[in-house]
Amino acid sequence: MVTSRWSAAPTARPVSLRRRGPVLERAILEAALEQLSTVGWSGLTMEGVAAGAQTGKAAVYRRWPSKEDLVVDALQAGLPDLDQADDFGSIREDLYQLCLRMRGAMFSRPGFALRAVLHECDHATAERFHEVILQHVIEPSTRLFREVVYRGIERGDVRPDATGELIFDVIPGLMMYRSKVCASEWEEADIARMIDQVMVPLLVRHRC
Repeated sequence: MVTSRWSAAPTARPVSLRRRGPVLERAILEAALEQLSTVGWSGLTMEGVAAGAQTGKAAVYRRWPSKEDLVVDALQAGLPDLDQADDFGSIREDLYQLCLRMRGAMFSRPGFALRAVLHECDHATAERFHEVILQHVIEPSTRLFREVVYRGIERGDVRPDATGELIFDVIPGLMMYRSKVCASEWEEADIARMIDQVMVPLLVRHRC
């Protein structure tokens, strides 16, 4: 009996597409943001997030024991960094450009996710997200508006006494109110009118 010199090629092992570690965690966080921005807080489920991340439910629960824990981390990872306010040469243009950045953040996927949390959660659950909102939304936006106003004072186009705490709440308050209550999408023209009709008269020196 002649034995063939050729033997069948070894069967190739299938390449594993299974993700692990940070890659899998990022996919889960992205899926959580997607769920929040489309079906809202009430519709978000750990099973839905697992399906969106193309992983098993156990992989989600192993890292985040509750959907509150998952959403906190998803928001922290997804919300944009508001690090500095660029100088465009005037208080009017500085505020206008900063508002465009805020609008972009509000209507981004993390922004929709955050609003779903704010609008749908009961008081007890919302407390769980207070620190995230404070650190990633309220404090950065207030700091940037303060930076713009004080730069305007140094430049000479903002009156020196325009530093009351409520001044820094005007733009975020208007944008949130018009977005939530009036369903405004804040077109560029709307932002320009807010700056020209509200903020500039409020901040700029009165000329004799």
